[in-house]
Amino acid sequence: MEIRSVKRKKKKREEIIKVDRISHLPDSLLHQILLLLPLQCAAITSSLSKRWRSLFLSLPDLDFTSINENPKPPSFSSNSIYQLLSLRHHRDANNLRSLRFRTPITFTSLNSLIRLAVTHQVQDLDVEVTTKDYFNFPRWIVTSQKLRALKLKSAYPGFRLPPSSSIFGGFQKLTSLSLSLVILYNQPYLSDFFTDPNFPLLEKLALENCFGLKELRVCCRLLQEFSLKNSLQLDSLEVSGNNLHRLKVVSCFHSYSEESVVKINTPNLKTFLWNSNAVTTTVYFLDKLICLRKAFVGVLLLHQDINSQKQRLLTLLSELSHSYKLQLGNQSVEILSSKKGLVKNHLPPFHNMRFLELQTRFDRHNVQALSCLFKSCPMLNILLLKIINDQTSERRQWNNDLWDMSNSEIQYWESQTYEVESFLKNLEFVEIHGFLECENEMSLAIFLLRHGKALIKMTLRSSFLCRDNLRRQMIRSQLMGFSKASSKAKISFH
Repeated sequence: MEIRSVKRKKKKREEIIKVDRISHLPDSLLHQILLLLPLQCAAITSSLSKRWRSLFLSLPDLDFTSINENPKPPSFSSNSIYQLLSLRHHRDANNLRSLRFRTPITFTSLNSLIRLAVTHQVQDLDVEVTTKDYFNFPRWIVTSQKLRALKLKSAYPGFRLPPSSSIFGGFQKLTSLSLSLVILYNQPYLSDFFTDPNFPLLEKLALENCFGLKELRVCCRLLQEFSLKNSLQLDSLEVSGNNLHRLKVVSCFHSYSEESVVKINTPNLKTFLWNSNAVTTTVYFLDKLICLRKAFVGVLLLHQDINSQKQRLLTLLSELSHSYKLQLGNQSVEILSSKKGLVKNHLPPFHNMRFLELQTRFDRHNVQALSCLFKSCPMLNILLLKIINDQTSERRQWNNDLWDMSNSEIQYWESQTYEVESFLKNLEFVEIHGFLECENEMSLAIFLLRHGKALIKMTLRSSFLCRDNLRRQMIRSQLMGFSKASSKAKISFH
């Protein structure tokens, strides 16, 4: 009897093991499991049964870029993508949430593929294509009533937008748009294209490599983020919107026209990034940026009329005076450090600023500019210096004896003690990258250690190894001595 009982229990356990519990899970949960896998692995499950084939063919998200994560994946051509979309059952035609692919393709194939995706009512379309010739913007995208996010990126030579007669009135449901490598010669209607009538729900806009774009106006009431990159021929830019929080302009206005103008009407802007743009551009802010939290200014230094460039830079900085965090690129510091100085063109006060990041070669000639910046930041808590080490920098070794205060640069900083008194009272953290223990940076470090009453920690990061270890130990001991004698701040070497 015991033997029969044991056999029955064993048989029951085997039957339980054979039960396929995974296949009995809801479709929505199984879709979530399949979406965690690269698309190639998810496709393999379709051979298990009709149920799994149906699950794969009804996936809401198709990411053909995930196949590149495998060492040797089979390539998915445009025909393969088209065939897979064609196999989706009619009842699943409306659940294509997102489609992503990167592939060489002809314009005819691209148009057919996007048409099929729009038929399936795709909501998020992310496409990067390589073609042999210019192609036109697929018109099926314009008429889609379900598309919410579109990212269209082309490799050289790029694509053209359709005529104004067919493009106006479209994109009524779009909330995010990203276009890269667009050919915009002889298309003046673009000055009023990115406005509410065409994009009433647009929240994010990114334009990159727009060839031939000279004038651009962006005015969408719901827009929150706008990014513009590599529009070298641009002469005029106007951006407005009460909901815009983030504005990024990179590598534009390289025509060096003295008439380049930027008008910005974004009273609630929180992040402003202005990088690698010609400083000859005049920037107007029509409202005070009282909500600004972070600003980065990196301009291109030209070799003509340095005083005019400085005045434009100072005007731009004055508009950013409410920022909590300011980052200045190397050439911005160079312009502020020009020989004509800051005597007539004073920096604006940054009473709200708590974080200042400076990229600089730290030559002897820009010490005065740094002092003026410190004076303009009376409430600063964190100072980050990123020293650019190149062959043109004037870097002299620190050879002074311990506690020797006869160094000319130390004497200059000492003479500034009263001018930057508020700065020294509030500064808590200092970090210097590219610290080579040379005269310029040692003088500043000693000055901050001697007079930084609130200084908590100074971090010094060297990008090179010093061959003279004994000299390095002496310098470090000297800095530690200043710390113990005055600010009692912790010094960290990396």
